[in-house]
Amino acid sequence: MLAMLAAPSAACDTGDSAVNTPQLRVQVVATRPHDRSAFTEGLEIDGGLLYESTGLEGRSTLRVDDATTGAQLGRVDLPPEFFGEGVTRVDDTVWQITWKNQVAFARDPVTLAERGRASYEGEGWGLCTLGDRVLMSNGSSTLTFRDPVTFAETGSVPLTSHGTARLNSLNCAADGTVYANVWPTDHILHIDPDTGRVLGDIDASGLLAPADKLGTDVLNGIAQVPGTDHFLLAGKNWPLTFEVRFVPA
Repeated sequence: MLAMLAAPSAACDTGDSAVNTPQLRVQVVATRPHDRSAFTEGLEIDGGLLYESTGLEGRSTLRVDDATTGAQLGRVDLPPEFFGEGVTRVDDTVWQITWKNQVAFARDPVTLAERGRASYEGEGWGLCTLGDRVLMSNGSSTLTFRDPVTFAETGSVPLTSHGTARLNSLNCAADGTVYANVWPTDHILHIDPDTGRVLGDIDASGLLAPADKLGTDVLNGIAQVPGTDHFLLAGKNWPLTFEVRFVPA
């Protein structure tokens, strides 16, 4: 979605039951350098590989890095008319969606070469894989389920609170829950994808030092570090990514 300055980091709105949602904050474990030119739209760590999808027409890319060293292993540029959004790996396919183009690219997970395309209705924002389901956000408070092979829609679930939240980049965690950036805030919602219940509201504000904020846009991109309770957080045109834990506020 379009660049926009981050809103003040008030507790994520809304709904009658939102006031009872557990509140958490981030605890920084480590930082890593990040390409300032990357308008980050999606992150996913699969094994030793870190996939990053970036946006903006004429500048959208998909990159794959070594998740430990940060060395870039591959990169492809999208055709200039496409605005890249979320990314996820399903077995031997990497899916990358687009914002308003209504096109999902199926790619080789190593070379990133395009293998095919699928179409969908509406906007594409975030993407992640949970078992035999691909989950997708479209900038609303509803998550859509998709077939991992055909990308056809198979169902959806709305949030039971936080009804005005605009869910963006997604992470399907190892415990079967989902984490979603809420555009254009510094908040991340922890969600039960089977019921739509919000399990936690995470305040991720204050990660960037004031000197690092110039020329940046909103927090976006979340990926669990495999085998840990740590998560990698990124942002559009940020100079750093942050490895964090989520702890009680």
